[in-house]
Amino acid sequence: MIPQNPTRRDVLSGLAAAGATGARAQNARRPNLLFVFSDQHRTCSMPGEAFNDAAAPALARLASTGTTFTHCISNYPVCSPYRGILMTGRWPYQTGVIDNAYPLRRSEYSLGEAFRDAGYQTGYVGKWHLDARGAEGHALKPEGEARHGFAEWRAWYNTNPHFDRSHTYDASTGRQQIPAGYNATLMTDDAIAFVERNKERPWMLVLSLNPPHPPFHDAPPALLRNYPGADLRLRPNTVETVTRGVGGRGRSVRQDLSGYNAHIEGVDIEVGRLLECLERNALADDTIIVYTSDHGEMLGAQNRTGKRLPHDESCRVPFVVRMPGMAVGRKTDVLLGAIDIYPTLCGMAGVPVPASCVGRDLSGAVRGEQVDRPEHQFLMHISKAHSSGGVNHTSPIFRGIRTRRYTYACGEIGRWCLYDNREDPYQLRNLADDSSRAGLMGDLDGEVLKYLQQASDRYPYRVERT
Repeated sequence: MIPQNPTRRDVLSGLAAAGATGARAQNARRPNLLFVFSDQHRTCSMPGEAFNDAAAPALARLASTGTTFTHCISNYPVCSPYRGILMTGRWPYQTGVIDNAYPLRRSEYSLGEAFRDAGYQTGYVGKWHLDARGAEGHALKPEGEARHGFAEWRAWYNTNPHFDRSHTYDASTGRQQIPAGYNATLMTDDAIAFVERNKERPWMLVLSLNPPHPPFHDAPPALLRNYPGADLRLRPNTVETVTRGVGGRGRSVRQDLSGYNAHIEGVDIEVGRLLECLERNALADDTIIVYTSDHGEMLGAQNRTGKRLPHDESCRVPFVVRMPGMAVGRKTDVLLGAIDIYPTLCGMAGVPVPASCVGRDLSGAVRGEQVDRPEHQFLMHISKAHSSGGVNHTSPIFRGIRTRRYTYACGEIGRWCLYDNREDPYQLRNLADDSSRAGLMGDLDGEVLKYLQQASDRYPYRVERT
C-alpha cells in the first residue's frame, strides 16, 4: 500500500522496485522529453474544433504526426493547483497547493527529480507559479531543492503582462532581468538554447508559456489584426456581452476572443520554432513532444469568463503527444487527467513511476496498446482566497466528476450541475433537477466520495438541492 504522505525514502524505495535499477536508469539512453504547456488554452480552441478561428498550423502538424487525447481534463482548473498536481502526481490537499500563491513543499518528490535521478539533464523555463509570491511577484532566489530537481531553472514571474514587464531569474547565474519583447518568444529562446546546449545527452525540458492567459488585448499587434471581432464565430453556449462574474461584467466576448485567438497563434509560432529546432539539430526522431495547457477559458460560455468551473471550456484542455516510432494522426478518447501526466511521462520515457504518484501511467494509449482506461476524472475548486475577486469570486467551491459522457458537480448549494455531454455537447441543459437521473447522480456521488478519501479531501460533500 502506498502511504498517504510518502517520505522521500518511500519514493526512492518505490523507484528501486519499479523495474529499473539505479545503474540502468543512469546509463540507458532514453528519448528526450519536451513538455510544453501554455496557460488557459481550451480544447475547443484547437485546430479542427467547431467554431474555432484561431490559426495554429504547428499544433495541427504536431497532431498529424502524433496522438491526440480528445478527453484531457484539468482536475483543478487553476494555475498553481494544476502545477502542483503536474509536478507531484498528487492531489492538492496532499501537497498543500490548494490555490494560487501556495508554495510547493521541498519534501515533494517532483517530476524534475524523477527524471534527474533517471540520468536526464533537466530544465525548466517559463511561468513557475509554485512559490509563495505567485506569478505576479518579483523573482525569488530558490536554492537546491527549491528548484525541485531542475538542473537548469529559468523561472519567469509577472508573466500576465505579455510585453516588456516580465521578470526572469536564472538559478545557474543568479541573474535577474526584465527583458524586452513578447514573453512567449523570450521563453522559447531560452528553451531552444537549453536544447542546443544539451543535444549530446538525454534531456528533459518543461516549457511553461503564459499566453493565451489574459490580458487578451496585449497580443502581438500583427496577430491581432488577423482576428477582427465582428468576423469571429461564437459557440452556441456563448453570450455576446458577459453579465456575470467578477471582472467579467460588461466584457465584449468578441473583443476578448480576438486577443485570445491572437495569443494562440503566437503560442503556435513558438511551437513551430521548437519543432524546427529539433529538426535542425537532428533530434526530432529522438524526442517525445507534448503540448497541453493547465486549464481553459470560459470566454462568455455560460455567461462567464475565466476558469475555476467544471464546464468543458474551463476544464477540458489539449493534450497532443508525438512519440518516436509510434503511429501518427491518431486520436484516443482515453480519459486523461492532470493527475495522470507525471506517471504517463515517466512511462513514455522509460523512467520508473514513483510510488507517490496517485494517477495512472497511460503511456500505453500513445503506443496504441490496450490500457486500464479511467472511467472518470475528479473535478474540484477548493479555494478562491487568491482568485481575482477573492472570496467574492462567483465560481462556487465544488467537487465533481467528469466521465466521457457526463459532467457532474456538487457545490455550496448541493447538487449543482449534471450535463450529458454526448446529447448536449455545449452543456446547455442542466439535468441536476431531473428526478429520472437520481440513480445516475447517486452512482456519481459514490465515485466522488471515493476520490475525496483518496485525495485526503475533507470537503463536506452535500447532495441535497436547496
